[in-house]
Amino acid sequence: MRIEQLEAFLLVSETGSFQQAAKKCGVTQSTVSRQIQALETELDAPLLHRSAQAKLTVAGEALLPKARRMCQDWRQATRDIADLMAGKQPELCIAAIQSTCSHLLPPVLQQFCQSHPHVQLRVTALGSDRSLKVLRDGLVDVAIVMDNERLTTSPDMSVQPLYEEPVEVLMAADHPLTQFDQVPWAALAEYPQVVFKDGYGMQRLVQAQFERSGGELHAALELNTLDAFRGVVRQGQLTALLPQSALTEGQPDPTLAIRPTEAPTLSRRVVLVTTRDRLVIPIIRDFCQLVMERGACFLPPQSAAQLLSVEPF
Repeated sequence: MRIEQLEAFLLVSETGSFQQAAKKCGVTQSTVSRQIQALETELDAPLLHRSAQAKLTVAGEALLPKARRMCQDWRQATRDIADLMAGKQPELCIAAIQSTCSHLLPPVLQQFCQSHPHVQLRVTALGSDRSLKVLRDGLVDVAIVMDNERLTTSPDMSVQPLYEEPVEVLMAADHPLTQFDQVPWAALAEYPQVVFKDGYGMQRLVQAQFERSGGELHAALELNTLDAFRGVVRQGQLTALLPQSALTEGQPDPTLAIRPTEAPTLSRRVVLVTTRDRLVIPIIRDFCQLVMERGACFLPPQSAAQLLSVEPF
């Protein structure tokens, strides 16, 4: 069953004439006749009485309201898709890890809103695993997450690197580990850690690094907000390993101290992920390009130039 067959059927039922229907369709009368015959063959029922004036059969009467709805739905679908491809998408949904919501996205969101005032932005701070899940489920258009090949290597996914940043130690200003300019992993393993909850890439990253260094991670507490990390750490002996961008607000705080680790240093890579079919939609492509340009600001000049020299979309 094809939409033009249904449209021909509707025109014949409205005009009572194959000739008039053909004129409205802009085709020959024989073409309309073939379309109706093909529809009748597929349904295995006559739809019209062929007489001086074409009239609906019982089967035709049953088909008529359904044919109208199907044609209306088709016309609405074509308008919606045309609007989508013309950049008239009504909203854009983003899922991102918390630190990017506070330092990477604000200027991007401001610039995007100025360029696309008709688009409503919806941004949700989630862990990497959850962000990728809602992307796959079609609940968001773009995810900004920690790179994880196990989660992002899929032929239908587009994964673009944004930046890489060091992971450093957050602790109270009077913590014993502040004696080190670079905190040894062996010394760090002697103190309990505050870690991100399960489902956050940082938890896996920190766990793997302790295993590689031969120490053991003593996870005393799981949290999922940066404010909570700072509040808990400043109370005493707990320490936390956090990416540099998540430590920005803690730097001027006299009750907190931040130190790099000794080699091997730990870093995390942040990537932008979307599905390849979404990249043909102008609104999504424009947003991704803005994020890529902003991400280049967090890279060394040479790396940023190399990143922006590649046309990802």
